[in-house]
Amino acid sequence: MSREHRTLIVPEGVAGERIDSALTRVLGLSRTTIVKLIDDGDISSDGRALLKSERVTAGQMLDVLMPEQINQDPIPLTPLDGLTIIYNDNEIVVVDKPVGCAAHPAPGWTGPTVIGALIAAGYTISTSGPAERAGIVHRLDAGTSGLMIVAKTDRAYLALKEMFRVHEIEKTY
Repeated sequence: MSREHRTLIVPEGVAGERIDSALTRVLGLSRTTIVKLIDDGDISSDGRALLKSERVTAGQMLDVLMPEQINQDPIPLTPLDGLTIIYNDNEIVVVDKPVGCAAHPAPGWTGPTVIGALIAAGYTISTSGPAERAGIVHRLDAGTSGLMIVAKTDRAYLALKEMFRVHEIEKTY
């Protein structure tokens, strides 16, 4: 299986950070995985392989040869009648997640998931972050109902992650 090549622009929220730390946050991969990619020369900028001690700048273009996915299983499709779409555009979808539905697949969980239900309903979800949590920038426990924002594009995923990180999005419980 071939590895995915991604080109990304460093967002403002991680400017000045070491490349290993910044990409851990942006790509949702473990620091160990990012360091291995750096050590293998799989992360570059302007055709030059980067070192893990280098710092990134806002707007810097990075080329990343993503690691081969260990889990090649697709996200289980879990159609769910109780999942209500509150808002939908080209970038995001906002759902009213019912109790008894997890945000994404997890070890030991066999019930429906927001991601599985959205994919089953024909929505395209961002591929940023870990494969099993594609598009998920925040979660609600399976036993909790409420609104969730799901990214449909990688651009929305990065923007939403940053907005949650700096608390620009207000959450009410």
